[in-house]
Amino acid sequence: MNTSALIRPAWTPATIALMVIGFMVFWPLGLAMLAYIIWGDRLEGFKRDVNRATDGIFAGCRRSSDKAARWGHGSARTGNVAFDDWREKELERLNEERRKLDEMLSEFDEYARELRRAKDQEEFDRFMANRNKSTSPTTGGSTGSTGTGKRGGKSTPGLLDE
Repeated sequence: MNTSALIRPAWTPATIALMVIGFMVFWPLGLAMLAYIIWGDRLEGFKRDVNRATDGIFAGCRRSSDKAARWGHGSARTGNVAFDDWREKELERLNEERRKLDEMLSEFDEYARELRRAKDQEEFDRFMANRNKSTSPTTGGSTGSTGTGKRGGKSTPGLLDE
């Protein structure tokens, strides 16, 4: 590490000033500067370890994408013309099957939606019929209160007379 750098992981006037300013502006900045002063000399080894780890992870991703390209998810050919032709035909057949299944799914969804709509309509019609039946005016009676179980001019079926 270059020891003549102005901002280095050591107790220099510049790093102390930055730490104090960091605490005054936003305390996590001051804390980060303090951590850099104390543990900054270990930063090179940490960066090297992190780079190795990420290189290993991304190398695995590259291997996986190469495998995917070889197995028909890309345009890679194997070199065996007969196999490549067979694979293309099978992929086309599978795509056609997928399209048919998607069409059948959309037809079924439409059927289920229509079935739910019909059921909801039937329930609504039954509700309206019951509602109209219970609120329809009774024929052959006077509008005055005669003590026959009417409250406010409306009958309450199922309740005892008071």
